[in-house]
Amino acid sequence: MKKLLISAVFTSLFITVSAQEKTQDSTKIEALDEVLVQAVRVDADSPITHSNLDKEELEKRNLGQDIPYMLNYLPSVVTTSDAGAGVGYTYIRVRGSDASRVNVTLNGIPYNDSESQGTFWVNLPDFTSSVQSLQLQRGVGTSTNGSGAFGASLNLLSDAVSNEAFGEIANSFGSYNTHKHNVKFSTGLLSDHFEVAGRLSTIQSDGYIDRASSDLKSYFLQAAFVNRNTLIKALVFGGREETYQSWNGLEDPEKLENDRTFNSAGMYTDEDGNIQFYDNEVDNYAQDHYQLLWNQRFNNNWSTNVSLNYTKGKGYFEQYKEDEDFETYGFETIEIGGDTINTTDLIRRRWLDNDFYAANANVNYKNNKIDFTGGAFYSYYTGDHYGEVIWARYASNSEIRDRYYEGNGEKSEFTVFSKATYRINEKWTVFGDLQGRFLNYNISGITSDLEALNVDENYAFFNPKAGLTYKLNPSNQFYFSYGKAHREPSRNDYEQGIVTPEKLDDFELGWRFASDPPAGRAGKTKVNTNIFFMNYKDQLVLSGELNDVGAPLRTSSGKSYRLGLEVDAEIQLLKNLRTLPNIALSTNKNVDFVTSRDGELVNLGNTNISFSPSIVAGNMLEYSPIRKLQLGFLSKFVGEQYMGNIDSEASKLDSYFVNNLNIVYTLDSLPWVKEVVFSALVNNIFNVEYISNGYFYTYDDDFSNPGTVTTVEGAGYYPQATINFLVGATVKF
Repeated sequence: MKKLLISAVFTSLFITVSAQEKTQDSTKIEALDEVLVQAVRVDADSPITHSNLDKEELEKRNLGQDIPYMLNYLPSVVTTSDAGAGVGYTYIRVRGSDASRVNVTLNGIPYNDSESQGTFWVNLPDFTSSVQSLQLQRGVGTSTNGSGAFGASLNLLSDAVSNEAFGEIANSFGSYNTHKHNVKFSTGLLSDHFEVAGRLSTIQSDGYIDRASSDLKSYFLQAAFVNRNTLIKALVFGGREETYQSWNGLEDPEKLENDRTFNSAGMYTDEDGNIQFYDNEVDNYAQDHYQLLWNQRFNNNWSTNVSLNYTKGKGYFEQYKEDEDFETYGFETIEIGGDTINTTDLIRRRWLDNDFYAANANVNYKNNKIDFTGGAFYSYYTGDHYGEVIWARYASNSEIRDRYYEGNGEKSEFTVFSKATYRINEKWTVFGDLQGRFLNYNISGITSDLEALNVDENYAFFNPKAGLTYKLNPSNQFYFSYGKAHREPSRNDYEQGIVTPEKLDDFELGWRFASDPPAGRAGKTKVNTNIFFMNYKDQLVLSGELNDVGAPLRTSSGKSYRLGLEVDAEIQLLKNLRTLPNIALSTNKNVDFVTSRDGELVNLGNTNISFSPSIVAGNMLEYSPIRKLQLGFLSKFVGEQYMGNIDSEASKLDSYFVNNLNIVYTLDSLPWVKEVVFSALVNNIFNVEYISNGYFYTYDDDFSNPGTVTTVEGAGYYPQATINFLVGATVKF
């Protein structure tokens, strides 16, 4: 009854505000919103390989899965999930490059973690519900803020200012006790100038993998002032996540065959010799973002954008550990009745407490010949890493909140760039982009492995880019671009002794075709085709191994390259039937890769780069039998791939082909509400047992045969969910 009353109050509020709403030029407001990402995005005619998704497309499948799964059907994209069903820890790879090498910005502000360089969407659950549009640039792309794009860059624009007041209540439910609930509102423009909008969300799921549960909460609040030439936004958004750990995967072939949901995280043996699982083996983290964005248009030629950001993150992961050595935690040996005790069962927490500050300023000049943007970016990050023992069977001399390791990382970055597009004539357009990026990274203290880590490195990177577009006729366009990028090592790389930055030269050659008959008529066709060659020096490829917290480790491959062909299309087969296929064919090679085998260094010649399938294909077939109903048949094929760089058969992941069904039905012309949108997503409709991710390791065994060294290989896997579903309804006021 209380929920119904709250809903009625919200509904009344939205309808009242809507009645007070006054007219405004929505086109100008949208244009001002887009200035937020103008410096990091490209337009349709740019010589940069890219794909766009807008809010309408995202809403079709927005039932609780993370942003990587919203991108799953774009070219060269591969997604995976620890819990197996797209909720919790999810990951994306583009052209074989993992998330730590995909530059991500939110309203032009870097989202990648400064030290690990990864993106953790679990910290921003349901952020899809607050995204106006996004652009994925494959390859080096245009200059952006934050760590260099070595596989792609992804920039997201949060919700635009709404002219009209509205309210939304959305609920979805599905397999593995998954459910999502959110409420959104906007006051619309009050007095023609002011808007307040917001969202609250909660997502919970038990996960496909045993105990891989997620308890996620998030919020988004926006206050905006807008007039003819000014847009000022103050944003506060963030999330809280508690996920049961599931990063161990499955190493046992028998369990992979007969018990593929088994999760060894939290496993221990009680006093009676029975296997138990610790109930709080969780990751618990909170992250809050504060942004102030000011866009100013001075006239038809000049505009500016100034952005300020502060991000606060703090949390830990908790583990039950058996028979741990006292020495690891600084405990003193205990003598009891003549017995010496120097090991104990315990529960530990490893903490990360970090702050990120950023300032960004851009200026744009545009006329009918030239479009110029210049800008500067500065950021400062500080993060404390420390560990605590919160319980021990034998606590020795320890005190509550003692830290058994403690370290700090500080990173500052200053970036300047200028880029311009110049239209030579009706057919030729030239693009140039120059970026200077200057970094200082300082690490001090003790790592979780109880080893001293002291780093004080300065980097200065120059990243030029250039391109040319030729418009043959209204239907055919050709482009060529070159981009150079550098990338500094991450904290994990330094812990592995890697200090050399990576370098990339990216060449892109593309053809865009567009045939556009009258609206709604069959025959509308768009085709984007491009060939890319990415030439790396000292590329840090995934070794296949994980560290003790489930993070992937990397190794330098010396020389390596990626050569590929990408094709994506939109074909209007009938007035109410269209298909959006894409395919990426590539060869991804380490050149003269050297590894240790049986106690000796061996040059294996050219080997396949880890986690880089040579074929990735997708398709979205959409059919609308009636105006209010849309059916989507979604397909994804990922070819076989190696989890290591030595072409070992033990490291091979089999190819997989997965199909999903998406249904959207809209009811409108209803009393009291604007419309009700029903949606359903049936994932893996053919019940395929597939694996999209895993790990691979080797070690030297010199005990089995004294006097000899034998390299032993092993692998682990992350099984993905079999057939499962999500259904939901969104009520819009």
